Amino acid sequence: MKILMFVTTFFFSCTCVSAIETKIIIRAKAKDAKFIGSSLGGAYVIIRNKVNQQILAEGKTTGSTGNTDLIMKGPKMRGSSIVDAQTAGFLANIDIDEPTFINIEVVSPINHKQAQAKVSTELWLIPGRDILGEGIILEIPGFIIDILKPRTHQYIALNAIKDKLLEIQANVVMMCGCVIDKGGIWNADEIEVKGILKKDGKYIKDIKMSLILTNLFEGSYLIDAAGNYELILYAYHEKTGNTGVDKVNYVIYE
Repeated sequence: MKILMFVTTFFFSCTCVSAIETKIIIRAKAKDAKFIGSSLGGAYVIIRNKVNQQILAEGKTTGSTGNTDLIMKGPKMRGSSIVDAQTAGFLANIDIDEPTFINIEVVSPINHKQAQAKVSTELWLIPGRDILGEGIILEIPGFIIDILKPRTHQYIALNAIKDKLLEIQANVVMMCGCVIDKGGIWNADEIEVKGILKKDGKYIKDIKMSLILTNLFEGSYLIDAAGNYELILYAYHEKTGNTGVDKVNYVIYE
C-alpha cells in the first residue's frame, strides 16, 4: 500500500503540462489611413503577461502598407478583411501551457520620436488557438510632422533675411507615411496646417501654411526684431479629429 502511494505521488509530481506554441499577429494601422510597415521603419510591438509583466514577445511590424482599395474604399462588412498577404504585421510565436491574459503595446512611428504614440489592448490567449488573418489591429492616431525650415537652434542674422520675410517649411504625412496632396485620398485642402509663433516666450501670431508639393507645406512671416523664437506647427483634420504637432526653437540676432 505504501509502495503504491509512493508511486502514485511520484507519478503526479512528475506530470506537467507541456507548453503549446500559439501564434498571434499584431498590426498597427494609422488613423484614417493604411498600415505601418517596413517603408516607415515599422511599429514596435511588445506582448506581456498581464499578471507578472513578463515579456512574451517583441519586435517590429514588417511588410507593406496594404491595399488602398481594401482599406479606404467602401464599408467593411462583417467577415470581410482589409488585409492581404503582404500587409504589415508582427507575428509572435508564444509558448503557453494555460490561458494567459496578455497586454499588447504598440509604439509608432518608431523612428519619429516627436510623433510617437503608444496604444495598447488586452485579451486572453488560449494555448494552441492561433489569432491570425487580420489578427489584432491597433489604431495609431496623428500626423508625422517635420519642420524643415528654420532648423532647430538655428542662428539667423536679421539683416540676412530677404525682405524681412522668414520662410517656414514642414513635411507632413499620415502615420503610415501615406502622402498628403491636393485632391488626393488624403486631401491637403481638408487638413489645416498652421504655425503658432512665439518670441521670448510670448505669443506673436499664427502663420498659415499652404501645400506647395506633395507633403510639403510652406509659409512665411514678416520679422523685424531679434530674439529667441519658438514655432509650434500643427496639422488638424476636422472630419476625423486627427492631429499632429512639431516644435522648433531658433534665434534671430542683429
